[in-house]
Amino acid sequence: MTNENGGEPETLAPVIPLFGGPAPVAPSEPAWNATWADDPEPADDDEYDRFGNDTSHLRTPDAADAAADARDSAEKSLLKKLRARSLSVREARGVLREHDLDDEAIDELIASFERLGYLDDAKLAEQLVHSGSDRKGQGRKAIAQTLAKRGVARDVADAALEELPDDDFERALEFARTKASSMRGLERDVAVRRLAGQLARRGYGGPVAMNATRQALDELSRPVGRVRFE
Repeated sequence: MTNENGGEPETLAPVIPLFGGPAPVAPSEPAWNATWADDPEPADDDEYDRFGNDTSHLRTPDAADAAADARDSAEKSLLKKLRARSLSVREARGVLREHDLDDEAIDELIASFERLGYLDDAKLAEQLVHSGSDRKGQGRKAIAQTLAKRGVARDVADAALEELPDDDFERALEFARTKASSMRGLERDVAVRRLAGQLARRGYGGPVAMNATRQALDELSRPVGRVRFE
């Protein structure tokens, strides 16, 4: 309060207890004067600030999040590869190892893809056998090499090759006949060497390749009989 002369407000002297008791303590600031900055964040929801804004994007990812992201990325990468062509289990593992996955995570993904039918070595081996035999005219040896290169297990590859008819000579002869005509005019030894080499590169063994070569060239050199009209 101001004094009678309008000067500075007077300061009340402290009250001294008459009977020697303790001096009264000044009341503390009321609780409602505390600022929001002094309030702790809610312990049960750390993804929203005090104003209700989502702050989950500011949270530092933990190990579980990183592992989940790596698994998701690896799965998408493998699916993309499988859309382009079939893969063996070994090839699929190679794709997954390009990502930050441990062996357990890789095994789980492989098992999942096998259950869904996306990975099937037996079916892949069957496709490779028929492709090599029917479309490429390859022999058993070349097809077996393709299966091994693609990572198909030996027992699975052998089972697929068992389904292949044992007619290497007939298929070698059919291929030799298609190539023999392009060797007209060559000396016999040169033609034999070139044609047998082509058959060997397609996986036909020495005796099969040589017999098919000779028969195809013999057929080419035979004179075509003329039809007589009477």
